This record gives sequence, structure tokens and C-alpha cells, in this order.
Amino acid sequence: MSNMFDLAGKVAVVTGASSRLGADAALAYAEAGADVALLARRIEKLESVKAEIEKAGRRAIAVQCDVTNEESVKNAIQTVLNTFGKIDILLNNAGIAVRGGVHELTEEDWNKAFDTNVKGIFFASKYVIPNMKERGYGKIVNVASVNAIVADKSDLFIRHSYNSSKSAVIGLTKGMAASYAQYGITVNAIGPGLFETEMTAEKLFKSEEFLNYYCYMNPAGRPGRKGELNGTILYLSSDASSYVQGQFIVVDGGGSIV
Repeated sequence: MSNMFDLAGKVAVVTGASSRLGADAALAYAEAGADVALLARRIEKLESVKAEIEKAGRRAIAVQCDVTNEESVKNAIQTVLNTFGKIDILLNNAGIAVRGGVHELTEEDWNKAFDTNVKGIFFASKYVIPNMKERGYGKIVNVASVNAIVADKSDLFIRHSYNSSKSAVIGLTKGMAASYAQYGITVNAIGPGLFETEMTAEKLFKSEEFLNYYCYMNPAGRPGRKGELNGTILYLSSDASSYVQGQFIVVDGGGSIV
């Protein structure tokens, strides 16, 4: 039986590839056989990820890109196409969390969350989908969050612009999936629970009170570990999920079921 998870000969684009989860996913793609285009604002961080991918024997390029700026995204995707000639996989991973409830958020705070978390997916998908449509093949994976469907009353975890923008990602995923399935493109989303990232390390992982509460309430009894998102990402990015369309898969140790 052929390996349905094999990505040999595929080209994957990862936005937010300088972050912990994005970098992990990019390396997982390379280990599965794909060449990888790394997109993020911090080009110096991308270079270290690029070096790791090249050590694994795959090709990689680092492209500076601000997903909130349409021209920046357009140019970045064109650079990828000029280099590799095609795009098979798009992981829309770039995201931001702005702390605060509606009673204290500024309009700028609100827009910042939606510009990155929703508009960033819109821009990247806009310039990748034409190539996928032309070739009759594509895998798009949007990174939402478990906080798209569950919320927390803790002052430490109140992030209303994050909740709503990540919920919007699910709606966008369903709309895209329904429209582009006829072109051989699958569009799905994942909802990570608590993982240690740049967004969570400073506040949440340094709060013993919060971590104790989280581990008590979570059936797995712990936060997610490095690499535990990769299996779901690879599944949705490979031919193993060829008949999976418009779905939202939560990877949270069961936290959303209790």
C-alpha cells in the first residue's frame, strides 16, 4: 500500500513560519518529503528554519512577508511560484492574540487581530488558489484555535478579538471548502489547544495558577507538546484526507469536551 502521507514532490507554503508551531510544521513537511517556502516578517528567524530543512535534504526558501499587507503577500507568493513553479499545500499559520475584553479593547486592537488572523488567510489564499485551480490540486490548512468554540472567564485568558477572529476562520474555511472542492482543492482547519508558543510562553506558561487549573480541567492533564500538531497538519495536507472537506479538527487533549 502506498504511503498516503508521503509529500515527496510537493511544495508547501507556511505563513508565520518563524513561530514555534509554524517552524515545527515546516520541518514536518520537509521530513515528509516536501520542499518548503517559509513566509514571515522576521527574515532572520526564517533563515535558521531554512537551514534545518536543507539539512534534512529538502529545498527551502525564506521570504519576508507581512500577511496583513496584500502587496507583500502577492509578491511573496509570486516569489514562491518563480522558484518552485507550483504550490501544492498552503498552511495559513500566521496569527496573533490580543488580550482584552470588549469593554477595554481599542479599535486598533480589534483590527490587529482580524487583519492577521482572518485577512492574512484571505490574502494568502487569494494568490495561491489560482495556481491550485489551474492544476486541479491543492491542500489548504487554516490554523484557527480551540478558542474559536470555547472561551474562558479568567482575566488572564480574556481575548475577545481572538475568540471572534478565530471563529471567523472556521466560517471562511467552510465557505472556501464548498466553493473550491470542484477544482480538486481541499480546505480544512485545525484548532490547537494550549501549546507553548511566543504568544503563550510569557503569560500563560509563567502562571503556575493558570497551568494548574488548565491541567486539572484538561482530560489529558497537560498542555500540548512540541510536534503534537504535526500529525493532524500532515493528515490534512496529504492525500490521506482526499475526501475531508471543510472540517475543523480540534487538537487540545480533550479540553473542549468537558
